[in-house]
Order: sequence, then structure tokens, then C-alpha cells
Amino acid sequence: MASFRGILKQYNSTFWVANTIELFERMAWYGFFFLFANYLTKSTDLGGLEFSQSQKGMIMGIGTGILYFLPIITGAIADRFGYKKVLILAFIVYVSAFLVFPLFDTFTAVFLVYIYLAIGAALFKPVISATIAKTTNDQTASMGFGIFYMMVNLGAFIGPLITMPAKDNLFYIVAGIISINFFMLLFYKEPERDTESKPLGESFKTIYNNIVTVVSNLQFMVFLLIIAGFWTMYNQLFFTLPVFVEMWVDSSNLYAFYAEYIPVIAENYSHNGQIEPEFITNSGAFFIIAFQLIVSYLVMKLRPLNAMITGIIIATIGMSLTLITQSAVFIIVAIFIFAIGEMAASPKITEYIGRIAPKDNKALYMGFAYVPMFLGNILAGIVSGVVYENLSDKYKFASDYANNNGLIIDENLTNNQMFESLAQQMNITPIEFTNILWNQYNPGQFWIVIAAIGGVAIISLIFYDRYLQKSK
Repeated sequence: MASFRGILKQYNSTFWVANTIELFERMAWYGFFFLFANYLTKSTDLGGLEFSQSQKGMIMGIGTGILYFLPIITGAIADRFGYKKVLILAFIVYVSAFLVFPLFDTFTAVFLVYIYLAIGAALFKPVISATIAKTTNDQTASMGFGIFYMMVNLGAFIGPLITMPAKDNLFYIVAGIISINFFMLLFYKEPERDTESKPLGESFKTIYNNIVTVVSNLQFMVFLLIIAGFWTMYNQLFFTLPVFVEMWVDSSNLYAFYAEYIPVIAENYSHNGQIEPEFITNSGAFFIIAFQLIVSYLVMKLRPLNAMITGIIIATIGMSLTLITQSAVFIIVAIFIFAIGEMAASPKITEYIGRIAPKDNKALYMGFAYVPMFLGNILAGIVSGVVYENLSDKYKFASDYANNNGLIIDENLTNNQMFESLAQQMNITPIEFTNILWNQYNPGQFWIVIAAIGGVAIISLIFYDRYLQKSK
């Protein structure tokens, strides 16, 4: 068995360039995406667009869903026209989308710009994964993809730390980060590919035939549908949790702790004595970086399905707990619990798909591993949109409370100004008004929805394990 150093020496320059490109792309994407939900829904006087939760859910759910569906097509385009050309096109789309985002504030325009951005991400995603696959072999692939996913998590953690202190310039900062990859492409060498590629029309015909082949495998399709439940729950980290923390959580005690012991955090990741919601939710990426190897070692000998069931149980507990309290510290603990479950389940999903895929169609089946993410984003958009709006939207509750108690609502005020106006009419602080709404309307009941999604996925996976799967 080759030594660690011996394996590292086998990676060529393109492998390392591709990983560096992935790092900057993830820094830009998550630097934007972690802040996106609150950007869409936050009051206009606080720098947001003041869209409804339903509008936010539609934009993030459908747009991100498209991102995970299109690689089935964009991968064929890359094989036909070349990886480097498609990467250049992807980065042009990224940069132009980020630069025009601040120019629009209507629902339709923002929705279309986000779909345009998602197309750029969909062009990028299959190319960079294929590059890693083509620059590794049977001996180096396992560590190679381990390095690749480490870059994903590093980018996811570092990106928001860069953008949070400068939210006013968010889109220009992420455009600048992604632009670094134009320079990196100078060192990117096109991996070997079939230069006698079929016409694009034939490639699309092949894609259609592949879809028919996969869909006809009932066992595989049932598994993908079950796992979509896990991704629906996972996506609440981005779609719902930052908004929930922004609306309901008092993080002043956490701010006081950082101000005394780690002042650099209090200075750069707070607003009006509150820690930024995205800084709190970003703790999940840190936990993954710190503990993924340990968790992977602990579940290494478990059957993939057993590890998935255990992981989804833990993740369901963690995600549910994040939404039943106003304590920032408790939420960070709950995110840690969720992260443990995610680390146990997520890698095993890919491993299991590789095991049940027919030998002659492994690459085809692995490509369809994105389908649960596509479905999970669509469903997550619904849950974080209309469901959250009816069960946990603070401004909706404030309006209802005002109507029921004879308070005056000025329609010309922003959501934030309206909330402060109602608090003033009651001679209390906004935080005290928030607590009144929390106790009266119980917005934490949203956790029941999350627990139900996780519970259905767990029960379905147990049933699948016992009665449907053909390979153990």
C-alpha cells in the first residue's frame, strides 16, 4: 500500500489547480448563499429586499433546484466543447450575475437573475468534479476526493467570514473572489477527453435514454426519493435558520461573551449588540471541518444504510432543536448535533449509490446522485416559504397582534419600522415585543414540520432496508 507522501506525489498540477478553483468558487458561493435568505426577506431599511417568506422560498427552492438538475445536461455540453471553455463561460456568468444583483429589487427580476446565476453554477459543477475524477486513479481517487471535499468545506466556512463584515458590498466581494479563478485558469490544463465526441443532439438523446434507464430501476428511484427528505431538512440551514435567528433569537449574551474574550468576533460579526445570524449558522461548516474525519472513522465499519439511518436520526434531532428556542448558545449546540448526523449520513449516501449501481453504469448512477438534492431544494423552498410564513413569520404575527389589540399600523413603514412602531405604542422594547409574540404564537412549532420530514425519511429508509433493497 502506497504511503501518504507517495500518493500525494501522484497528483498532477491540474489536480491541484482544480482544487484551488473549487476553493475560491465555494468561498464565493457560500459567501453569498449564507446571506441570501436574509437579504431577500430583511426589512428594506436594514439592507434587505423585504420579500415575503413564500417569495424567498420560491426563489431559493426553484433556483437552487435547477442548479442541481442541470448538471445532467451541462456535463454533456462540457464533454462536447471542452472543460476549459465551459469553465470560462461559468465564471463569466458568475461574475455578471453577482454584479447585476444589486441593480434589481423586484421579485421577478431577482428570481431571473438567481436562475441565471444557478445556470453558471450548473456549468461549473460537473466540470470540476470530472476534472478530479480524470486526474486520479484507483489508488489515488479516495484521497483525491477527500482533498476535494475538504476544499468544499473550507470554502463554505471561509466565504461567509469574508462577506459578513461587509454586507453592503456583498455582491462585489463575491464577484471579486470568483474572478480570481480567471487567473487560475491560466494554469489549468485540459484533461484528456474523447476528441471525437458525438454531436450535441446525440449527446442529449443519450441523456434521455440514460434517464429512462435509471427511472426504470424502482429500487434506486425509491432510495433517491427517500434521501430527498434528508436534503429537504438539510437545506433549512440556509433557507430557514438564518431567518429564524434574525427574527427570534436574542444573541446579546453571546455577544457579551465574545466582546470580553474574543473581541475580534464581536467587532466584525455583530450588529446592535447581536451576533450576526449567519455567523451562528456558519458554525456547522466549522464542525464539519473539525470532526468529519473522526465521524467518518466511527461509521466506517457500519453498513451504509445503518449509518444513514443513524445519521438522519441525529440530524433530525439537531435540526428540530434549533427551532424551539430563543437561545443562541443552545442553537449552536443543536447545529453541532445536526452536523454529527450530516457527517455520518451524507458520505454514506454516495458510497451506497456506488454499491447498488450496476457495474456497467456506475458513472451514470453516480451522476443521478444529484437528483435528491434537486428534489430536496424544491421541497425545502416550499417548507421555508409558505409553511414558515404561516407558522413562524414574526412580522405576520406582529400584524395579527396589532389588528387584535387595536394598535395602529402605518402602511408606509418598512417591516422593521412597523415592528418598532408597535413596540413604542405598547411602551416596550422590540425585544420585549418579540418575546410576547413568541409566547403567544409559538413560532417554534415549525420544528414539528422538520421532525416530521426527518421521521418520514427514517421510517421509509428502515422499510427500504428490510423489504426493498436487493444488495446488503
